[in-house]
Amino acid sequence: VQLVESGGGLVQPGGSLRLSCTASGFSFIDHIMTWHRQAPGKAREWVATMAPGGATFYTDSVKGRFTASRDNAIGTVYLQMNSLKPEDTAVYYCQDFDTTTWGQGTQVTVSS
Repeated sequence: VQLVESGGGLVQPGGSLRLSCTASGFSFIDHIMTWHRQAPGKAREWVATMAPGGATFYTDSVKGRFTASRDNAIGTVYLQMNSLKPEDTAVYYCQDFDTTTWGQGTQVTVSS
């Protein structure tokens, strides 16, 4: 039972990245899925929530720039990140809220 993130990398300010998180060994079709991030020297913070029915919720700092989505058929959730800022630099994690399963994280660095 695991979640595996991918899609991180180095991007210039104003750029975009799409993170993916794929479940292995279980189905999250009825589960709440979340994205979090942890910047260097800071606590992990919540970024977005995707309810099973499709509703999404975001922390204020990413509203209008990030879009979370899920494809239950292939067991993958996504985080589309646009208009990236240096303060978005962090390790990004997905989580299955119902089982408290975390992914290993993927590094996102926004820098010129």
